[in-house]
Amino acid sequence: MRCKARGGVIVGYGDDEQHRSAPVGAAKLAKLLLRGALAWVVPVDSGKPSEAPVVRARSLWQAPALHALLHQCLAFLLICICLIVLEIHSEVQIRLGIAVWLQGLLAAAISYWRRLAPWWLLIQLLFPVALLVTYGMQLPPIFFLLLFLGFLTLYWSTFRTQVPYYPSNRSVWQAVAALLPPDQPLRFIDIGSGFGGLVMELAATRREGAFTGVELAPLPWLISKWRARLQRSRAKFIRGDYMHLDFSDYDVIFAYLSPAAMAALWEKAHTEMRPGSLLLSYEFVIPDQVPDIVIAPSPDGPMLHGWRM
Repeated sequence: MRCKARGGVIVGYGDDEQHRSAPVGAAKLAKLLLRGALAWVVPVDSGKPSEAPVVRARSLWQAPALHALLHQCLAFLLICICLIVLEIHSEVQIRLGIAVWLQGLLAAAISYWRRLAPWWLLIQLLFPVALLVTYGMQLPPIFFLLLFLGFLTLYWSTFRTQVPYYPSNRSVWQAVAALLPPDQPLRFIDIGSGFGGLVMELAATRREGAFTGVELAPLPWLISKWRARLQRSRAKFIRGDYMHLDFSDYDVIFAYLSPAAMAALWEKAHTEMRPGSLLLSYEFVIPDQVPDIVIAPSPDGPMLHGWRM
């Protein structure tokens, strides 16, 4: 048995006649199982193996979450030094609550100086306060472990991709369906499909075409895959990074990502998508690219944008 991978996305397992007839040793079987497990946890890179660690390290260092953590640590260190100096030279003692707020303010100031996104400033300000409040609640350690594991399976790739979980709604699904050419087989993919609502809706209402969702976070991918199986839906869900897909394989690509991902998405789409294909993005626009389509799925909600290649 062998694991097949294409473009960084695990697409299935296949049997080989030669492998059926040949006995598989324990060492080889263990190697295959380990390789399959690693492929499930970490999608395969499409680049050269020797370059992959360098690319991953560079991507990790550029992650805003890492920068925010370093800013918070620096603020903690500076506040500690100031408290020690004050206590030694003036015997002034600052209350813990005030020190925590000062740390948050200093961390937010450092993040502002380093030009992190505006929402990080609020996170930096409130993070030390939240830690202090949580510590005072005397919650058991297992609570934090379970909470961490839950968020990890849901926001698996947010640290690296800067794309959190954004669920779309039925009004968006209907707006997307109205833009698809009627009675024409097409290949549709939702990049960052979450729990699979849009893909399953289109697969149920349109009998022609192929509808796929790709998701990197394990929990949403697993739930969407089992939803499709239990409902006997034609929707297909694969786990992997959409940046490893070949966009030329699809007629319509839908994205609900984040502002941080839009420039790279356009570069890939503009390079790979075929003429006549359609790129859709809900809420977030592509910098310096005027959309060909702008639709309001709901009166008070964000806009749905489209670019024809």
